[in-house]
Amino acid sequence: MKELVFLLEEPSIREVLLVLVPPLVRGDVVCRFIPHEGIKDLEKSIPRKLRAWANADAWFVVVRDKHSADCRKVKQNLLKLCHQGGRPETLVRIVCHELESWFLGDLAAVENAYHLRGIAKRQTQRKFRTPDRLANAEHELRRLVPTYQKVGGSRLIAPHMTASENKSHSFSVFLGGIRRLVEGDRHEP
Repeated sequence: MKELVFLLEEPSIREVLLVLVPPLVRGDVVCRFIPHEGIKDLEKSIPRKLRAWANADAWFVVVRDKHSADCRKVKQNLLKLCHQGGRPETLVRIVCHELESWFLGDLAAVENAYHLRGIAKRQTQRKFRTPDRLANAEHELRRLVPTYQKVGGSRLIAPHMTASENKSHSFSVFLGGIRRLVEGDRHEP
């Protein structure tokens, strides 16, 4: 049995990946999504979980928000932890700046999820054309949808997301990495 195991920073991204990942994988691949309680919890568990995983053929993906950190340093640190865990081939993906950037990259999904009018047309505004540049994506999303909550919002928005239309570069890089991984290319682009 082939496993695709996601080690995630927080529960909200799990809700998104539960919807987006299964259509990308073959039927013989079991997906497991393991959320953590923040960055420290994730980083502490990476070497231990990778070393202890029973299925030697499992593929691993680590997903973490960038927040205000240097993306390259974050990725290098995560790769080092994967190497310590004996799985240097682990795919590491950084969400720039935070999960809400992915939602702001697809305002039509936000509009449909919350049954609001006029949000999708804002995608042409400069800040929403390149949402990964927003250091305050969650704040921007709450301005558009005051009732937004991280986990509940993820559950609502994810089913409406369209990969080909999303303006978030980190979202596209994430999906491309998953596609390459399941097609057998286990190396970084």
